[in-house]
Amino acid sequence: MPIFDRCHVRGAPAALSALFALLAMGAAGCRHAPAPLDTGAASELPAPHAVSVAHVELTPGVAAANPMAVEAGLEVLRAGGGAADAAVAVQAALGLVEPQSSGLGGGAFLLYYDARTGAITAFDGRETAPARATPDMFLDENGAPLSYQDAVTSGRSTGVPGAVAMLGLVHSKHGRLPWQSLFDAPIHAAEQGFVVPQRLGRFANSTFAQATLPDARELFANPDGTIVKAGDTLRNPAYAETLRTIATRGPRALLEGPLAEQIVARTQDAPRPGTLTLEDLAAFHPAEVQPLCRTFRLYVICVPPPPSSGVGVLEVLGLLERTDIASRGPADPQAWLLFAEASRLMYADRDRYVADPRFVAVPVEGMLDKGYLDNRAQLIGERAAAGAPDAGTPPGAVMTRSGIDATNEVPGTSHFVIVDDQGDVISMTTSVESLFGSGRAVGGFFLNNQLTDFSFTAVDATGRPVANAVAGGKRPRSSMSPAIVLRKADGAFVAAVGSPGGSAILAYNAKVLIGLLAWDLPLQDAINLPNVIARGADFYGEIPRISAQLAAQLAEKGVALKSGRGEESGLHGVAVRGNPPAFETGADPRREGVWRPQ
Repeated sequence: MPIFDRCHVRGAPAALSALFALLAMGAAGCRHAPAPLDTGAASELPAPHAVSVAHVELTPGVAAANPMAVEAGLEVLRAGGGAADAAVAVQAALGLVEPQSSGLGGGAFLLYYDARTGAITAFDGRETAPARATPDMFLDENGAPLSYQDAVTSGRSTGVPGAVAMLGLVHSKHGRLPWQSLFDAPIHAAEQGFVVPQRLGRFANSTFAQATLPDARELFANPDGTIVKAGDTLRNPAYAETLRTIATRGPRALLEGPLAEQIVARTQDAPRPGTLTLEDLAAFHPAEVQPLCRTFRLYVICVPPPPSSGVGVLEVLGLLERTDIASRGPADPQAWLLFAEASRLMYADRDRYVADPRFVAVPVEGMLDKGYLDNRAQLIGERAAAGAPDAGTPPGAVMTRSGIDATNEVPGTSHFVIVDDQGDVISMTTSVESLFGSGRAVGGFFLNNQLTDFSFTAVDATGRPVANAVAGGKRPRSSMSPAIVLRKADGAFVAAVGSPGGSAILAYNAKVLIGLLAWDLPLQDAINLPNVIARGADFYGEIPRISAQLAAQLAEKGVALKSGRGEESGLHGVAVRGNPPAFETGADPRREGVWRPQ
């Protein structure tokens, strides 16, 4: 049975023979060589049907949450830049036109596919807590958890921003153009003005706490003091100046120097000032890490490792591979029951165990262990199980040491995919966490509230410590889980996908991967599938996209769908599929995203 290694060389069988020889020698020459993947599948599983893919030439282009951000990336590609260059421009533009979701003051995870070598590398730009952060920092004077609103808008909610520094690391590895040349389009738009998109106009005029704070109202004010609406022209000269500073000072401009001083000062303002210091910012370094990869049917799916929750995407797919979901389809209520029950089991494990592996032992291998998945999959029946499922005990986990989590994740964030003229691909999920982050701004951009992704309580009701509790220097657990898919047999590129959406990201990404890889749907059709988010005892569904008949059939199986929470995905992706194989793209119609070729 073939073994996939991310350091393989694309191409002829001779290249693959060389790979296997390298593996036999221990892959001593392979940077970040992973342990060989176990591609075994239980013999009782249905045999997967082949989805025809090949080494198809990819079309250069950008898929992102706003057309202006897409155009900023395309401008860089047309100037001879690669995916790493375009990603800098896309993020800079998103921070201007979609500040409710991501920005310079946030964090990100990124996967990079190198077409020349076939290697996939993960980059971690997740925010970190200040060194002086304490487990009780989101408790009030009486020891009770703060309300989510009070916590988000406090100075305590902001971690060290990592997105720009991470993009700098990616650029240093794969960039073609000078760093300072990548900001021209967003600088021009910020100075000259841009047309306010529908989503930004809606959220700027919303009653969300962050939108009502002075910083947001100042950023979004017309000359007459009214708040801009969709279709108005908005200028942000402070943002243009910030981008110039980043362009000239480099990727660490937010971590050292005048901008760093402004960030620290704003987080230390009342109410509930934080403990972030210049030393915390200076100590931050993004990481290039080995991706977490596992097989699903005929494919290898790679995601970032913890503190990303990509392991949850792999777990839910592993559970579903042990069912007959692939022989069903999106009109079959049993298929959605299987999806919902596998999701609930996954979330129970994710919520219990996933955290920053530098601080707690995360049983990643155990959560993806074949025997463990076999046992967990046996809990999935013909009807939904009553009540919320308990977390399992994967190999390597010590159940008594992991308390029940109390993390509150909101559906923010943004995702984009870039393909360049050499076939390199970036899949990046980026976030300031909640809408407009903490609502506190400096230099024309919002500061993140990512530290509210920690559990507000450090121990559960039984006194057990919670894995995702706050600690100084710790990174909060994240649901951001960009994915890249390769063909298991030879490493051919198959897809790059991802979505925003808070904790629902895991369900969104799993849905599109099931649609694409198990049901052989065109990528856009897989994105358009209704969203079903099953977590704990709750089943949320995108009711307008689910037929009354299907909803009734699901209700008969114990899946009573309700709407109103976390159904607005923002999936973007590219894929190679079909017979004959062809390059496909997809952008989520639920938001303002588009794909455009170079």
